[in-house]
Amino acid sequence: MIKSPTPPSSSSSQSAGSGAPRIHYLFLVIYLAGLSAFGSFVNDMYLPSLPSMKEFFHCSVPTVQLGLTMGMIGLGVGEIILGPISDKYGRKPVLLATLLLFVAAAVVSVFSPTIGFFLWCRLAQGLGASGGYFLARTIPADFYAGRMLARTMAIVGAINGIAPASAPVLGGFISDSFTWRGVFWALAIFAVLLLVFAPRLKESLPKERRSQSSLLRTFGNYGLLLRNRPFMIHVMLKASALGFLFAYISSAPFIMQTHFHFSQTVFGCIIGANAIFVAVGAMLALRFRILKRAALIGGIGLAVTVAVETVLMTTVDCFWAYELPLLPILFCLGMIFTVSNTLAMNEGRRDAGGASALLGLAGYVVGAIVSPLVGLGDILRSTAIVFAVVAVMVLVSAYMSARLPADLDQ
Repeated sequence: MIKSPTPPSSSSSQSAGSGAPRIHYLFLVIYLAGLSAFGSFVNDMYLPSLPSMKEFFHCSVPTVQLGLTMGMIGLGVGEIILGPISDKYGRKPVLLATLLLFVAAAVVSVFSPTIGFFLWCRLAQGLGASGGYFLARTIPADFYAGRMLARTMAIVGAINGIAPASAPVLGGFISDSFTWRGVFWALAIFAVLLLVFAPRLKESLPKERRSQSSLLRTFGNYGLLLRNRPFMIHVMLKASALGFLFAYISSAPFIMQTHFHFSQTVFGCIIGANAIFVAVGAMLALRFRILKRAALIGGIGLAVTVAVETVLMTTVDCFWAYELPLLPILFCLGMIFTVSNTLAMNEGRRDAGGASALLGLAGYVVGAIVSPLVGLGDILRSTAIVFAVVAVMVLVSAYMSARLPADLDQ
């Protein structure tokens, strides 16, 4: 039988936040938000540069969008490999190694002579960013359970609203001033800063709680997680919601800049303002006594507003007809992100590294599929079709979650 790391008891987990020094908890939340934001920055920060990179490399829209896809593939594959490794050897060695890989890949990418070379660099960047991104979900599950886990992950998620809010703004400013290469220099600097503060982060998985099986058997824990029906339902909920987000962020530069002729800086400001609605939705989900009800309400709200958005995008050629329905859509996505992250990690805490890896991989598989699809044909119509299909996936997953027994400590 495969021996998994034993999580702390619910009571000890719940008290961890109050027992630990307040300054350490504050540092933990900020650092985890930085790790999660870093994963978002890897894609969001160079969004305003996509149209100019298309011209620089003399390639098509779907080809330059493959940079998003390759980054997501790297993130997903990296998480699957690193999840069990972190369960066996601890979280900090994985964090340090992957951040170093990202720095190297980001620096090399600025010298890309062709789009093909750049795409391989993006794959390496995704692998490098995957460590911090999945550990931002894993480490809270090492320390906390139940409502304390929900609160910590929601706080991290809300703070992380700054990432999509600021990344395109910074990216637009940097690319306007220093071309697309400046964006990747900035990402390398961000990774270096995370490395500088990493020594202050306490190892969240002590040796006595790590997997005592061989590394190969530790990878076998994925089978246990895949057979955990509540866990997989919440994985699919997160995957479909994240897929919708990637459909939005991969199509937005071409809709706003190419179709509606906004500058890179203005585009970044719009995307940044929109991201605030994700953060608000993430925090509001905590107001629900039974957490999964927030996902069901979010799924219904998402389906209704996407129906309106789809009709408007295919019949009305107006920026505001495109923009205004996005605000409640992003708000609903924020609610779903808090619920899916918390409930999936609560179910998979016994193998937190592997659980976080599957949670991340599923989202990036869906995201990698939908990102190029929005660029096929007329950008407004193809994006509307993708929005509608993925919204149905979100609603079905939210309904399945709602039929499960009450979650967390209730």
